[in-house]
Amino acid sequence: MEKIAIISDIHGNLTALNAVLDDIKERQISRIICLGDLAGKGPHSAEVIDIIRDKCEAVVKGNWDFFMTEVNDSEVITWHRAKIGKERESYLRNLPLYVEFFISGKLIRLCHAAPSDVFNRVHINTPDEKRLTLFEATSTLNRESDIVGYGDIHGSYVDSIGDKILFNVGSVGNPLDFTLSSYAIIEGKIDMQRSIQSNEKDKHCSVAITIVRVPYDIEQAVSEAMTVDMPEREDYINELRTAVYRGRK
Repeated sequence: MEKIAIISDIHGNLTALNAVLDDIKERQISRIICLGDLAGKGPHSAEVIDIIRDKCEAVVKGNWDFFMTEVNDSEVITWHRAKIGKERESYLRNLPLYVEFFISGKLIRLCHAAPSDVFNRVHINTPDEKRLTLFEATSTLNRESDIVGYGDIHGSYVDSIGDKILFNVGSVGNPLDFTLSSYAIIEGKIDMQRSIQSNEKDKHCSVAITIVRVPYDIEQAVSEAMTVDMPEREDYINELRTAVYRGRK
């Protein structure tokens, strides 16, 4: 059985990213996939992008990665874009929207919010009719997925809809459910190469999805944010300390 760590929504929080990567290393997991939102909010977008490029075998585009390359009328985005430079901006612009592969005979799809739309927000209490759209066939394989993992909402969960599994990995750098970094581990018989159908014998292998919560030095992250004159800095700091989005319950 093989394991892959799935991380998402780092948002320029280098302290949290390092804590999560240390946890992944301690578990002796060598394969990592990132589901987007590398940059923005926190002060270390450039450093985070460089680490993700080095450590992750696949990275998909998030809504903030879209903002960083396409939005030109926002003070916040302009400030963060200036910190990453043109080459990293080009990297974010060219990220794919999803990745797909087989695990234990099941097709798993990993995306930021939806395989065709980084702004399609789905929560655990969203009606099943809308959540099931995440499993619809893509142009890549032209078949429904069996398992979908995503980021975006900064709140982790694992749920089932009929015979399908839907999970959210939570956020590494800006969790909004608990003040602990979050990521997921998937375990099973992994086949990245097969693109049409699964290996029949793999269907008898098990699949495990685990949500991991990692403590990190929040006050260190706050101190680093305080060293720069960053737009919406206080909102960011309050979210780190409280896990409440912009002070809203």
